[in-house]
Amino acid sequence: MSGLRLNVLDQSPISEGSTGPDALRNTLDLAQLTDSLGYDRYWVAEHHGTPTLACASPEVLIGPIAAATARIRVGSGGVMLPHYSPLSVAERFSILSGLSPGRIDLGIGRAPGTDQLTMLALQRDRRQAAPNDFPEQLTELLAYLEDRMPADHPFARLSATLPGIPERPEVWLLGSSPQSAIWAGELGVPYSFADFINPSGAEIAGEYRRRFQDTGRSDGPLVSVGVVAVCADTDEEAERLAASGRMSFSLLRQGSLIPVPPVEKALRYLETRERAPSRRRAVIGSPDTVREGLEAVAAEYGAREVTILTITHEHEARRRSYELIAEAFGLSAGREPAGVSAQP
Repeated sequence: MSGLRLNVLDQSPISEGSTGPDALRNTLDLAQLTDSLGYDRYWVAEHHGTPTLACASPEVLIGPIAAATARIRVGSGGVMLPHYSPLSVAERFSILSGLSPGRIDLGIGRAPGTDQLTMLALQRDRRQAAPNDFPEQLTELLAYLEDRMPADHPFARLSATLPGIPERPEVWLLGSSPQSAIWAGELGVPYSFADFINPSGAEIAGEYRRRFQDTGRSDGPLVSVGVVAVCADTDEEAERLAASGRMSFSLLRQGSLIPVPPVEKALRYLETRERAPSRRRAVIGSPDTVREGLEAVAAEYGAREVTILTITHEHEARRRSYELIAEAFGLSAGREPAGVSAQP
């Protein structure tokens, strides 16, 4: 599949025996590596209240990553908008865009990124549950970023005060459900689908294309698909390395959050479990196996970009996985990273 662009989704995994600061330093290291390898985007996730991941604040990570890299686009995968006011998100990403012109992506999601108790702790007002007003939040956020706030809106003047003007982030909507596809299509923004959450999303991506409206925000419908992948020199070694992530995910489904375990510990754990089919898809194997698998997923979704999430216990194994995938696809550090949204 020619022309396929490869991106990185980094959840800043915390390995057993290491710390959150170790995970954050690994994030900076991996960003510099994938920048040099020719990946197009480096997105950092938002998860709260977990010993497994250190990615509680993507906007705080994006600045240091952009400063430590030269060409790769840097962004959120994503900001969980229900936790924030649209103006606060617009201002933060305006600043990031002003500091790194043409390189900042704002991926927006509506999932809590945590459990219900932690979600309550994140709220400023805990007297009642936060309203379910995501479409209104997203519309307001876009109006700030694009200076399209209606003149009679009480917040209209704030659009012109964003500190990074005239620079703007490229806005994506993230999702794993039919509703997110509808919103992305009607708003005319690029759409990133999390196959690692819902591996049955090809039809949802098709619905996005059918619903797409030309709002001037993107040059036509654009789909990115997020895929879990682990690559090693052989299929057998890749399967072995992937055991750490599989154990973490297995325990997560049971409500138990742990640091990413060592391979041998994970293999022992998995041997005690019945071999039930996993509900999530992962592309695991040698470079040829992974390239074939990623191309197949991209073709299934009609995606022009694949965003790769890799979880291993050893940081060196994660680095090596991205290196091997880059080699398999013949990536070049000299090419310009993607940039798809039309400015209003």
